[in-house]
Amino acid sequence: MLTPAAQKNIRELLGPRGYLDQPEDLTLYEYDGSVDKARPELVVFPQTAEDVAAIVQISNQFGIPIVGRGAGTGLSGGAIPRAGGIVISFARMNRVLRIELENERAVLEPGVVNLEITQAVERQGYFYAPDPSSQKACTIGGNVAENAGGPHTLAYGVTTNHVMGVQAVLPDGTTMETGGVAPDLPGYDLTGLLTGSEGTMALVTKITVRLMRQPEVVKTILAIYDTPGDCADSVAEITARAITPAAIEMLDGVMLRMVEEATHAGYPMDAAAVLLIELEGLREAVEEQVLQIEQSCIGCRAREVRIARSAAERELLWKGRKNAFGAVGRVSPSYYVQDGVVPRTKVAPTLRHIHKVSEKYGLTISNIFHAGDGNMHPIILFDHHKPGELERAKAAGDEILRFCIAEGGSITGEHGVGMEKMELVGEQFPDETLEMIRRFKALFDPACRLNPGKMLPTGKGCMEIRQPAGMVV
Repeated sequence: MLTPAAQKNIRELLGPRGYLDQPEDLTLYEYDGSVDKARPELVVFPQTAEDVAAIVQISNQFGIPIVGRGAGTGLSGGAIPRAGGIVISFARMNRVLRIELENERAVLEPGVVNLEITQAVERQGYFYAPDPSSQKACTIGGNVAENAGGPHTLAYGVTTNHVMGVQAVLPDGTTMETGGVAPDLPGYDLTGLLTGSEGTMALVTKITVRLMRQPEVVKTILAIYDTPGDCADSVAEITARAITPAAIEMLDGVMLRMVEEATHAGYPMDAAAVLLIELEGLREAVEEQVLQIEQSCIGCRAREVRIARSAAERELLWKGRKNAFGAVGRVSPSYYVQDGVVPRTKVAPTLRHIHKVSEKYGLTISNIFHAGDGNMHPIILFDHHKPGELERAKAAGDEILRFCIAEGGSITGEHGVGMEKMELVGEQFPDETLEMIRRFKALFDPACRLNPGKMLPTGKGCMEIRQPAGMVV
């Protein structure tokens, strides 16, 4: 409960423009990119790590829960303040602190937008590899919290593969640093532990990331299919040829039509599915791989294989892919995005199962996903104004994720567990693993005030959270 005394301390620390407490303002922070809601009691805007530490100390003094928030683009409810309390927005901690091209690294505050990292170094021939579809809006702090991925992480890896070190404020208000500029420091990998911990162990206030040199040549291929199964089979065939593209994205017919109507990117409206494939590297190697991928796709009954003829054509195809969620918003009042993972050989059976789930619940489900690593993103369309549709959408999503577990996969590849999948964690892991996760959480945050009610199933966390008024579950 936020007391007048606590709010007075916050006001003295940050000044009148450093926080929001009016209901109309707080409403903007009661949701992220997921489908649930809960309203904070206060939103604060620190500008330094010292501000963050002081806010945490005030929360400790008054027993107030805290949730860190980046841009609010997360898709699992990670930034939703389930227990009310204080939301710490990192929007004003958005400086690029240092770029060291000679050492291929950059030091950033958590509010730096993902795409801005590449924009800061691309003229010098460098880029930052992890590229979530929301990269024009999502921040590096949120990416670290969720261990975000993106289309091009098939070859380059997810966020944890590119974070060299972090500065973080612990739940008792102390500041720590993990990792550093050396590539392989001794001791426990605390940087890896905090990356993907979804803001439940510490609040990250500074990040050192690895930069990479731009490849000599890039080729983008669009393979077009009359059946989703043939499209999925092509992914396994490409892999069997020992080719690892920078990206392999699959869009089914429902999705590509929504995308094409919104962006006019050049996707065929009559196709059942397409593969968007990108190759990067030395010119000779890429040209050879293009030939092999053409053979693979045609051998799996692709009706056409197109190669982007210019940078503009390539960018247009990727614009369609990256703006897909916005395209869905033009068609459906609401949608629910899932994030299951299956082995590549199970992509086709999973698509068939998703179709059965769509028919069972009477909801349209479109598919757009990272086919190269089996990271499925079924998008369940529903109308939240119609009684029962949200509940049906959630039930459909849970059924799809349970199928992913049964096929040897996971309930999340890059969106995190948050609050949407926390009950399913109990089906993913045995009790012994859940207990170890709980012990790690309690080691960092014994009072369970940092992003409470996330990650672990009800009854398995460090404590049960209170349900504030207006909580939607």
